[in-house]
Amino acid sequence: MTKRRILRLTGPDTRDFLQGIVTNDVSKLDQGPVYAALLTPQGKYMADFFLITDGDAVLLDVDDSLGDMLAQRLMMYKLRAKVTIEPTDLHLHRGTGPAPDDAVIDPRHPEMGWRAYRDTPQSEDPTDWVALRVAHLIPETGIELTPDTFILEAGFDRINGLDFRKGCYVGQEVTARMKHKTELRKGLTRVDITGEAPAGTPITAEGKPAGTLFTQSGGQALAHLRFDRAKGPMQADEAQITWPGPAV
Repeated sequence: MTKRRILRLTGPDTRDFLQGIVTNDVSKLDQGPVYAALLTPQGKYMADFFLITDGDAVLLDVDDSLGDMLAQRLMMYKLRAKVTIEPTDLHLHRGTGPAPDDAVIDPRHPEMGWRAYRDTPQSEDPTDWVALRVAHLIPETGIELTPDTFILEAGFDRINGLDFRKGCYVGQEVTARMKHKTELRKGLTRVDITGEAPAGTPITAEGKPAGTLFTQSGGQALAHLRFDRAKGPMQADEAQITWPGPAV
């Protein structure tokens, strides 16, 4: 299981501070966990994370590889806000099926199960999380989500990571402009695959660049495609790729 970093934010300005910098509406914390991202001023992905209430504090659950960078960036944005950002020794527990009393439901998709934050590490969980991600078109930190990613192309509006009514945040102007285009010309989608190729393999259509292959499970995979070039059979090394059309 991917290692996670759990930060705790405390102080009277915590929610207002987060509201001004992240892609989702922090007031939704009153109803449950919030999935959100921090963007560059140019509108590109920096980090994605979960926000969870913990009494008067807010827990921030982020991939461990981004933990140091994100903590430093939050400190940079904090300025004089009355917010304290501290590491914790908490461990993420995940599962599917009935949620324990201390768990919250993954806000990205109901089939992605529950998350709980505990003092001890989790024992091995039998869930095939890769298969679930592919089935429900869920991008992963460091795989489908990289510093080149625009979050609308990654489907953040579909997986409840973005709120267009919340007001300003870092990178909001670029994201709003993309939203008001008639349609996206490229983005993350699910494809059918025969054969295998490494994540990151370029996809071609009739010899022209058509996208990039990412996570695979069974006969399906996640891929970032140029939709205008994805009308017929495509290739990724020796693998054959077809696009069934936009995910519903």
